[in-house]
Amino acid sequence: MKPIELKTLAGFLETDSSVSSDVAVSRVTTDSRKVAPGDVFVALSGDKFDAHVFIPQVMAAGAAAVVVSRVNPQWPKGDCAVMCVPDTLLALQDMARGYRAWHQPLIIGLTGSNGKTSTKDLTAVVMSRRFQTRATLGNLNNHIGVPLTLLSLAEGDECGVIEMGMNHPGEIKTLVDIALPDAAIVTNVGMAHIEHMGSQDAIAWEKGTLPANVHGGGVIVLNANDAYSELIARHCQGTVYMAGKEAGDVRAFDLRSTAEGTCFKLDFAGEVVETFLPIIGDHMVGNAALAACMGWAHGIAPDEIAEALSSAKLTGGRMETKAISGIHFIDDSYNANPDSMKAGLTALAGLSNSGQRIAVLGRMGELGPHAVEGHRSVGIHAAELGLSAVLTVGDEAALISEAAREKGLSQALNFSTHEECAAHLKSLLSPGDAVLVKGSRSAGMEKVIQPFQNS
Repeated sequence: MKPIELKTLAGFLETDSSVSSDVAVSRVTTDSRKVAPGDVFVALSGDKFDAHVFIPQVMAAGAAAVVVSRVNPQWPKGDCAVMCVPDTLLALQDMARGYRAWHQPLIIGLTGSNGKTSTKDLTAVVMSRRFQTRATLGNLNNHIGVPLTLLSLAEGDECGVIEMGMNHPGEIKTLVDIALPDAAIVTNVGMAHIEHMGSQDAIAWEKGTLPANVHGGGVIVLNANDAYSELIARHCQGTVYMAGKEAGDVRAFDLRSTAEGTCFKLDFAGEVVETFLPIIGDHMVGNAALAACMGWAHGIAPDEIAEALSSAKLTGGRMETKAISGIHFIDDSYNANPDSMKAGLTALAGLSNSGQRIAVLGRMGELGPHAVEGHRSVGIHAAELGLSAVLTVGDEAALISEAAREKGLSQALNFSTHEECAAHLKSLLSPGDAVLVKGSRSAGMEKVIQPFQNS
């Protein structure tokens, strides 16, 4: 955080406390365990927790101020300012909005059904070629994570790449109103969160809220390969660019897969550069095209963009390759929906490894009435790709292996536990084999890899 006077920060809040301190603070946190001298602590409350109980410890740790929704007269008296507000979550969001306006960085908002975090990572590495850039840590992309990311923008930071997630209507608008983005990327419109959204059209409307709220002087980058992009573009005030594979103002073409990643060409409206992305999967090239287009729209030269992409690294659990005892593991266990599952399976099938190609899959959450169809479609896709085996864990994921088996893939098995699946997988593997591990966060599919790492 850029040092800011406490009285200025307090001015962003609806508070009944008179804070006149000109002490400069440089961090806002919601984690009582990490409070350091001079921090501002926001006491959030939820159904199962109430951070107000930790206020004495926070004060003892040297906090410059605490933001609370009630005051306990038994709290110790001292130099710690107490800012009392009606709602501490809204106060955190107000603080972030005020700080963002005070700091005035370039803010790029990013949303989509698939590839948000990967595209965020790629966009940050590209934008760093011209701007001192900070991006959402991990996938802290909700009503708490977005404010904390904005408040983490430090002295000298010129650009923030802010990931925005949602699973209910109206959530993107809340995040947009906090971040006030100058630019936006929508990776795609898929089936993720359809359980709560009801339809893919509703998901498109929600995702489109981000680019629609970018001001007239801003930049919007949409997926040239997504059917909803033209519709979303009609509601935008800013300048709209399209980017994708074989299409768009910035287009990726001539894809060549290697064991280390993908070689391809990027065409920036006629200027073509050879590019290498050290991440496997054609779908990742599409994400790279979006990031490249955002950089290009902000004046970064194509050759610099290609150089930046060649050094890209993704947040863990996203097409993360791990070589263990001659086996090529692809850890994509962080999250999953039918579209991203199929993209991961296609990437696995396209590997040039010498041995088997095995998919180890878990359940996909938030599909609601589309759960059976969604899981079965993944199994059918796996069989059509001619994979060596599909192993699944859990009752819902059994629909995947069942559909794959019905489609002719004999090595399609379901297991009750990760441990049983890992044991069977171990009996199948030989050096030169490749294994994709994927499922929704709740499926915990990284547990299948752990026995191999520990052996």
